[in-house]
Amino acid sequence: MASWIEKYGFIGDLHGAALVSSEGSIDWLCMPRFDSEACMAALVGRDEHGHWLIHPSARVRRMSRRYRPGTLILETDYECDGGAVRLVDFMPFAGPQRHSVIRILDGLEGTVPVTVDLVTRFGYGQYKPWITALNGDIRLTTAPDAVVLRTPAQLQFNDKDVWGAVSVRKGERVPFVLTWHPADEPPPPPLDPSAALAEAEKRWTEWSQRSSYRGDHQDTVNRSLITLKAMVYAPSGGIIAAPTTSLPEAIGGVRNWDYRFCWLRDATLTLDALMLGGYVEEAKAWRAWFMRAVAGAPDETQIMYGVRGERRLMEFEIPELPGYEESRPVRVGNAASDQFQLDVYGEVVQALYEARRLGLPEEADARVPARKLAQFIESAWQLPDDGIWEVRGGRRHFVHSKMMAWVAVDRFARIIEEFTDPHDHSRQALPRLRALADRIHRDVLEHGFDRKQNAFTQAYNSPALDASLLLMPALGFLPASDPRVRGTIEAIEKNLLRDGLVLRYRTEHTGDGLPGDEGAFLACSFWLVDAYAYSGRRREAEALFERLLSLRNDLGLLSEEYEPRSGRLIGNFPQAFSHLALIHSASVLADEELTPRESTHGKARRPPAPPTA
Repeated sequence: MASWIEKYGFIGDLHGAALVSSEGSIDWLCMPRFDSEACMAALVGRDEHGHWLIHPSARVRRMSRRYRPGTLILETDYECDGGAVRLVDFMPFAGPQRHSVIRILDGLEGTVPVTVDLVTRFGYGQYKPWITALNGDIRLTTAPDAVVLRTPAQLQFNDKDVWGAVSVRKGERVPFVLTWHPADEPPPPPLDPSAALAEAEKRWTEWSQRSSYRGDHQDTVNRSLITLKAMVYAPSGGIIAAPTTSLPEAIGGVRNWDYRFCWLRDATLTLDALMLGGYVEEAKAWRAWFMRAVAGAPDETQIMYGVRGERRLMEFEIPELPGYEESRPVRVGNAASDQFQLDVYGEVVQALYEARRLGLPEEADARVPARKLAQFIESAWQLPDDGIWEVRGGRRHFVHSKMMAWVAVDRFARIIEEFTDPHDHSRQALPRLRALADRIHRDVLEHGFDRKQNAFTQAYNSPALDASLLLMPALGFLPASDPRVRGTIEAIEKNLLRDGLVLRYRTEHTGDGLPGDEGAFLACSFWLVDAYAYSGRRREAEALFERLLSLRNDLGLLSEEYEPRSGRLIGNFPQAFSHLALIHSASVLADEELTPRESTHGKARRPPAPPTA
């Protein structure tokens, strides 16, 4: 059975990823891409659906684990009857047709017997492999995929699985290398496990040492930056939302989604987080991916894309998988890619503006698609949409969506004002853009504010509240000092807090088209940290931030949500949006004074000056 979500570590090679439990079991493995069909899927099923266990068979008295500093190399120490052993798990940086998981047993004390159990099931746990041996290698094939296992350990296999036992003495090293390759091609040459380990440590350390973040919680922020880096698909620069699918938003519930894709709305926080850490090249790569993905007509822009910019993300269910702790269905693909979400256009133009403001030079021809998006907003902003939370209960006039339409027009005007020559012909559009921004702004104030609750609500003519409205001060829509913003914060505190953490909305009030409930959405709680800070409630901001940091697992990882009643992390894991929000909140709190950046209607924090590229 799968472990609790918080008991997993995350390893990756900037192409694919695996989750490793504290018990030494890889229960989720996707190679060669994040969105490849998992060849180990016990995470959303049972052991029979694929896992790779390496665990002492002697009684374990104590377990401890950590990432090597500045890396994504996971070390797990087991102190056992008779000795101690260390399990090192990592994925070396991928090369052409080379994608591997390397697991190394190092003897620390005495002699420790260790069990090895490899169950490979391609196609999300559905297909048993054809297992053969040649020259000491064990090859497991289910076309179009194959993996080859290389190890000095003496293992056995039958027509289904591979297993064995090994005794590890002090000073001994026993490696296991599992390498993916196309089934119709020969396996790639063997890797030297120790050399690959040294190379991976060198490259991760060099990358992490480039971080220029110097604020409070430096180690915490840098660990989140490493986590984000590991969710970059290196060939394109796209960043996935999470490396997993169908980890539930409520145990036993149906709110189970595939997050192995690239959401546009993460753009602003992604650029902000990378630039705050000094990672200019990653920000450039993300922006380039971003521009390729949204190329074309504005009305064809999607809310998410595949890691290479793929547009067809067809959603289907796998009924043979019972789901994480019986949370059905297990879904692959994401039908939300077909939704119309007005806020995405604001995210796109905001990202372009932030890229310029944070020091990146203008992308060639970027102004043309930005202008097209702004022109599209002129008519589209009055349309109902599916909203930031991708609800499946019908389109509405969501307040956050309208606010982001305002952001799109406001930021495009800013691009022209701040980064074009005074004689540039594009400046002729400024009066029209400002008039449109004012019109959208007035519309939100008139239809999105509920005087009875003294708060902005989720949608026009709806009393339901929504945590996304906590972003108003950060986006510059209204200053935090505005009574309407303060009233919204107070209403959210009164109605959307669960054990001090923030729900996205109340499912029973929103009618989101799905049964059941969900946990507290961690990014929303970080947004409340920011809102407190902007409002001068610094002590409350710091207290909530520390509370949120305490929810990370022992490796510093966060999922999408947290369930206060059970005290468990839930939702897909690790979640990029949670780590992006963590970095942003840390940077807000690191500013002794929240220096405002003037907006037409409000103020927003000015992040620390970006490093020189």
